[in-house]
Amino acid sequence: QVQLVESGGGLVQAGGSLRLSCAASGRSVSSYAVGWFRQAPGKDREFVTGTRWNGGNTYYADSVKGRFTISRDNAKNTVYLQMTSLNTEDSAVYYCAASARIYRNGIISYLSPDNYDYWGQGTQVTVSS
Repeated sequence: QVQLVESGGGLVQAGGSLRLSCAASGRSVSSYAVGWFRQAPGKDREFVTGTRWNGGNTYYADSVKGRFTISRDNAKNTVYLQMTSLNTEDSAVYYCAASARIYRNGIISYLSPDNYDYWGQGTQVTVSS
């Protein structure tokens, strides 16, 4: 089993920045893919960004490209999501997810929540205007 714990959410003004963290424990995730998703009230959970825990290609949703950056600290088993130039449409609960089943390169495999095996509890991000 893998446990994922997100942190770093909060309230920020439009134009501001936040950094989310996702710490993994339990089974080794070094060979897993990792993704960040978000879900706003009344909307489906949507892909934000994804990569492999031990490095490799990184993929971003068009809505966050150039503003959000995913990074990792393998020594800490932690993945980060640096969010800048936040706007009100970024307000959502942000989830970290890990997958043992995503092997192919290309964003398509990372998009669907169904392709992920483990999820964190989520952290709320609220952007005020």
